[in-house]
Amino acid sequence: MEPHEFKLTEDGIRAVLPPLEAEIMEYMWRARVATAGQVYEHLKKAHPDLRRSTISILMNRLCDKGLLSRSVDHGRGGMRYVYSVTTSREEFERKVVQRILDALMSNFREATYAYLSQMRKL
Repeated sequence: MEPHEFKLTEDGIRAVLPPLEAEIMEYMWRARVATAGQVYEHLKKAHPDLRRSTISILMNRLCDKGLLSRSVDHGRGGMRYVYSVTTSREEFERKVVQRILDALMSNFREATYAYLSQMRKL
């Protein structure tokens, strides 16, 4: 997952993921495996205007970003996708920090070194 934007005014994973994608990932890290329907049922309490198709689209985007994977399950109701997390929250956060620091070192090497040195002294 390559963060293309870092929002300084947002907390946690919302700084690198859109709000609903962040909520989906927070649920998925707890559940580990779920269908779009299960995620929808969880999120519709907080978002009554949310559509189930929106959750499916966002979960597919999270697959494209490498945060989720999906497999086909055949059951009584026919075919459905079952989504699984591909990385832990800790690993995701570590990768985000690594990529941000790499970008800072590439673009602002001296200032980044100076700031990190200052932080180390605290």
